[in-house]
Amino acid sequence: MIPLRDNIPSFRRPYVNYSVIGLTALFFLWELSLGHFLPRAIDTLGFVPGRFLRFLWSGQVSLGLTLLPLVTSIFLHGGWLHLLGNLWFLYVFGDNVEGILGHGRYLVFYLLSGIGANLIYLLFSPFSQIPLVGASGAIAGVMGAYFVLFPGARVFTLVPIFIFITFTELPAYIFLGIWFVLQFLFGAFSMGQQGGGVAWWAHVGGFVVGILLLWLMEPELTKRRFRKW
Repeated sequence: MIPLRDNIPSFRRPYVNYSVIGLTALFFLWELSLGHFLPRAIDTLGFVPGRFLRFLWSGQVSLGLTLLPLVTSIFLHGGWLHLLGNLWFLYVFGDNVEGILGHGRYLVFYLLSGIGANLIYLLFSPFSQIPLVGASGAIAGVMGAYFVLFPGARVFTLVPIFIFITFTELPAYIFLGIWFVLQFLFGAFSMGQQGGGVAWWAHVGGFVVGILLLWLMEPELTKRRFRKW
């Protein structure tokens, strides 16, 4: 399912959301400029769980350099489809969450969601030597916050069914609920498999972390929203 738009107007100009989208796109253009140096850059700036734990345990690398990939990995992507898919979801859902949190807190929320998603992924793949890159975890956090804040919003959705394409309008809680369940199921089915691919548990973790962060940043608002459920 691909969200095309929602029916909630922006409460304020989403400067941070636009800036994050632009910065992430610039990072990808920088990746394209690296040529044969790209694999080394991905390995250095991507989040590698096994290396992260080794650096923490040994103390041979400064804490700043050890933690840096938790952030830099959020702005790297593995290809055009990876990039465009992530940025489109962020465009659809991010403006309204920024409208609630405000510009500064939204930026902190976005980064912490991405870091939290990486750490959740670490729990499921602690020995992985494959770099994790992408904004999916951070954007999943935004979607988790949207799920709580705007459950009744209408999401105009493209739904591909085999070779057919249909359009429908779904309540946000159904769209995002289906999305979350699919990520969880794909993550469960992928457990024990080796190699790269989609970091499903980073998506699941980011969604949950986003809800928890919203609770910390807007406790009264979050409680009111849950009571309405």
